[in-house]
This record gives sequence, structure tokens and C-alpha cells, in this order.
Amino acid sequence: MSPISRPGRAVLGASVVALTMVVATACGPDNADPAVTAAPGVTAGASGTPGAAPIKLPTLEELKTWKLEDWDKWAQANVITPAVKGYWTLQKLLDAKPKPLPQPAPEGTQPPAQPTGAAPATSAPASAAPATAAPTAQPTAAQPGGGGGADQLPAMVPAKPVAHPFPKNMHVNGKIFFKDGNEDYVCSGTVVSDPANPGKSNLVWTASHCLHGGKGNKYYTDITFAPAFNSNGVLSNGNKQAKLEDAEPYGEWTATSGMVSPQWAAEADPEKGGPWSQYDFGIVKVANPSPGGKSLEETVGGSVPLWFNAPRDQVGAVSNYGFPEGKPFDGVELEHCDGGKPSKKTGDPSRPAMLLIGCNMTGGSSGGGWYATKDGKPALVSDTSIGNGANTYEAGPYLEDVAQHMFEYFSKKAK
Repeated sequence: MSPISRPGRAVLGASVVALTMVVATACGPDNADPAVTAAPGVTAGASGTPGAAPIKLPTLEELKTWKLEDWDKWAQANVITPAVKGYWTLQKLLDAKPKPLPQPAPEGTQPPAQPTGAAPATSAPASAAPATAAPTAQPTAAQPGGGGGADQLPAMVPAKPVAHPFPKNMHVNGKIFFKDGNEDYVCSGTVVSDPANPGKSNLVWTASHCLHGGKGNKYYTDITFAPAFNSNGVLSNGNKQAKLEDAEPYGEWTATSGMVSPQWAAEADPEKGGPWSQYDFGIVKVANPSPGGKSLEETVGGSVPLWFNAPRDQVGAVSNYGFPEGKPFDGVELEHCDGGKPSKKTGDPSRPAMLLIGCNMTGGSSGGGWYATKDGKPALVSDTSIGNGANTYEAGPYLEDVAQHMFEYFSKKAK
């Protein structure tokens, strides 16, 4: 299994400490990582500073025992360098691209042994969220158990563009731009509800591989979110003469802090994919381009609540959204696949099986939100992580305890 946007290089306790999310302001990416005392099961150097010791991956059982101070220590290894003001010109936005769509990991690949535990069902906070498009009936695959044979793939579902101008409830979807070395890349992301700041969220959910280069590496730079990108269609039909402010109705929101799963940072080889894809989720906090301005949620008019540990038998029709960049798409249209009820993509059977739907979206759709209906309203149940070379399906991580604990910490502590 491999991330589709680009190859390249998580029970809260009661105690609270003063340390908060660290954001590098004067240091460059090569010297931004502070020396830290590792949280249980994690070796310092998590962000991939040259010469740093590799991460000792905590097991899920160890993660369940993490207290706030343990997450604080992990947060110190999750350093985001705010984007350089003015870096993203319209031409750079248009030229940014995903690398070729990688192939899934070969069948029979042996994953690292990592124990997991059963995840109890929880409720997501009620919040305003976009309504998904009516799903198109599609055949779905059989749902195998933990290790019972090969997964059966669903039929391909063609992506459909969201009509211009976007309905207001679609403005929570946007593009994520980032820089890895000297290259500019794109992903997709979703404005999600923040329990610590109801109605005023500045949080964007995406894939880990849209934020961090994986094992032995660090966070990308100039990470920026453009909500409702090209919502009015000014860039459609090959038009490249539009102004930047026309293509980005809400401007560019730079990431000020972020976090990816410990599994991703310790294990991931994005060029090949693997069991780390089952934890391919990440979160960033962004800042209004106008200092003192309204929150992201207030600005775009809504957010999507996260549904952690969603019972698989209660997850009905799923629609995923994103801005695919690879051919035949051009990266300027918000597309969606109404994939029906998701099946399972097992991968490492000791880890939560991924959600799988038919979809022909390509690179650039990575990190885009997967919507299911909870209590009559849409909720986010996954993000796009991987696809296959034939562009017939996409798979996303099942958001269980690790994702929930990471998000709860981040909501309370991110600055």
C-alpha cells in the first residue's frame, strides 16, 4: 500500500503540565527540533533531525497509558515551521504536483509486529457539517476478518466534480500545499470541529504523509491550507489568468502546529507504503492570514465533526472528497466519489483494517475527508491514504483510539 499524493521521506490522563505545542519561528527546518526527554516508548529525535536516534515505536497498549505530559513530550518532536509569507504564488500553486501514483505493497509483505486492542464505540461532538452528495449504489467487497485471506476489491466508482460555485457547506474542503526540499506538492484537507473551541475551530484534518516524511525524516515546510480552493471556478477549463485572491476566496491559512501518529513517524516509507498506512492521519492548526481575524470555522461557515471508533456496521454510504491532481484530473476541481458502504483493506491484521471504496481519483486527493452519516448529519470517518496504480479504489485509515487520543490532546493544547 502506498500514499497516493506523493512518495518521499497517537487514554488521556488527568494530569496537566504547562508545556504546549512547540512552533519554530526563527530556526530553519534543519535545526528546529528541540532536545527532549522521550515519552514512554518513544526515543528522542522523532522529527528526523539528521543524526537523531530512531523512534522506538510505542505499542497501542503503551499509548493507551499515555498521560498529557507524555503527549507533551511527543508534541516537542512535532515541530512545524510556519510558512514563509508570500511563498505561495498562483504559479507555484498551479505548478505544485503529486509524484507518480505508487503501487500497493506486494501481497504477503510481513509488517512489524505491533499489538493493538479492541476499541470501544464513542460519540463525536455535534457540529455543523456539509451534507454529502446522495450516494450512487455500487457493489461493495466482502468484509474479511482480521487475517482471513485476501481482500476483495470494490468496483471502480467515477469521481464527480462539485459544481461551481460551491455550495456553502462544501467550503470546509480545501487544498494543502507543502514543500519537501526544493519541490512543491499538494494534498487535500478538511476543516474539522474543535471540541475545545466549539464554533471557532482552526483545525484541519489530513493524512500524515501530507505533513511528514516518515521514518528518519521530518515535517515538510511551508504547509498551507487554502479552503474552498477555486470554489467559483475561475481556474477551471485551463484558465491560468485569474488572480490569486480569486482562486482562494478565504486566503492562505498557514500551519502553526501539527501532529502525526507515532506509528507513521517511526515506520513510514512513503515510497512503498505498508502497515503504517493504517495510521496515516494528521492534524494541523492554522492561522488566519489577517491577524486578529475570525477563526477558520467562522470564516468558511462550518466544520465537520470527527467520528472516532465508528462501528463498521453503522457506517453506511461513504463519500470522499479531494482535489486529484494526477491525470486525467488537473487539480483545480473538488471531486468526490460516492463509494457506498466501505469494505475492509486488512493490511497488518493486528491493526485496524482500513476503509476501502471504489474511486478513480488520483494523486492530490490524499488527505481528503471521508464523510458518513451520524445522527442524520455528516461526520468524518477517514482520510484518503492510498490507492492503486489502476486508479480503481482508494483506502483510508480507520480512526480508532490512537487517532482519538492524539486529536483530543491536540485540541486542548495546540497553539
